Amino acid sequence: MSETFTFKLLARDGAARRGEITMPRGTVRTPAFMPVGTAGTVKAMYLDQVRELGSDIILGNTYHLMLRPGAERMARLGGLHEFARWPHPILTDSGGFQVMSLADLRKITEKGVTFRSHVDGQVFEMSPERSIEIQGLLDSDIQMQLDECIALPAERREIERAMELSLRWAERCKTAFGDQPGKAMFGIVQGGDDVKLRERSAQALKSLDLKGYAVGGLAVGEPQEVMFEMLEATCPQLPEEKPRYLMGVGTPDDILGAVARGIDMFDCVMPTRAGRHGLAYTRHGKINLKNARHAEDHRPLDEESTCPASRDYSRAYLHHLVRSNEALGGMLLTWNNLAYYQSLMADIRASIEQGRYAERAAEIRAAWAQGDIPPL
Repeated sequence: MSETFTFKLLARDGAARRGEITMPRGTVRTPAFMPVGTAGTVKAMYLDQVRELGSDIILGNTYHLMLRPGAERMARLGGLHEFARWPHPILTDSGGFQVMSLADLRKITEKGVTFRSHVDGQVFEMSPERSIEIQGLLDSDIQMQLDECIALPAERREIERAMELSLRWAERCKTAFGDQPGKAMFGIVQGGDDVKLRERSAQALKSLDLKGYAVGGLAVGEPQEVMFEMLEATCPQLPEEKPRYLMGVGTPDDILGAVARGIDMFDCVMPTRAGRHGLAYTRHGKINLKNARHAEDHRPLDEESTCPASRDYSRAYLHHLVRSNEALGGMLLTWNNLAYYQSLMADIRASIEQGRYAERAAEIRAAWAQGDIPPL
């Protein structure tokens, strides 16, 4: 295994890219979907299961982990990999998004963010340097710069202010990160729904010569077509030889569209959150197990799936578990959903290698449009 952080492009099909990120703890096949392990756990899943489904990397959340159990405690316990029994790569976000969306009484200055914890009201300060320090204490393999992410729609001058602040913070994060062999720090392109601001942000970050680049501040209220427009403007500005990560996205359809525009990495709480609320993602589209049509349906979610949750349990049983608020219902549907997402990513990678990505994406969308199997 490589002792350095490297990214290699293996195939291209239009703007879609098939590659590999290699680092000391393992190789990440791209395009990749990273299950979200917010507080050191992918909710309702054993991490052994997550690995078996094909996950090369998971995401940890700096904001939640700094509050509980605490970054310094985590370091004393051997870091997040040891703590959670996940010896493979981990990406940690900077905590910025959660500070902006969850914390109370936050105050943003050039220095950083002061905020009050949503857990117990304790006051914390998060600077770019402290964010990188915490991610180092967690021992994450890919660390994200601290940025300011604002909801859309917003006024252009507010978007520009946040973008410029994020750029200055990126420089400070790079300095704080220093030289960490085998690890990487990614910058985050901001600029809201303004093409010119996105291009300026991407060019400025490119000049920092980071090991990877993320696109942030999307899937925060804007229509899908706006997100795709921003990706079409941003991706060509980023280095071909570096990985590109679209943060917090998304639905299977979002992923298909973003891959077609040059994105390599994704994360989203959607498959795990949906599973805990009775929704299954399948090759037939989304299936709501709360619906009465499933109450006496002995068929599985997908008899062709290799995942036991999808193949071996009846819809009637899953419906019963969901309607009874049994924990097993959320566990099985989360298992199904992550299996589907990883199956989708494997399908995407194979179709890029075969030079038929656009055709395969159309076939996948046609299957979703056809919908679920008819009721009994």
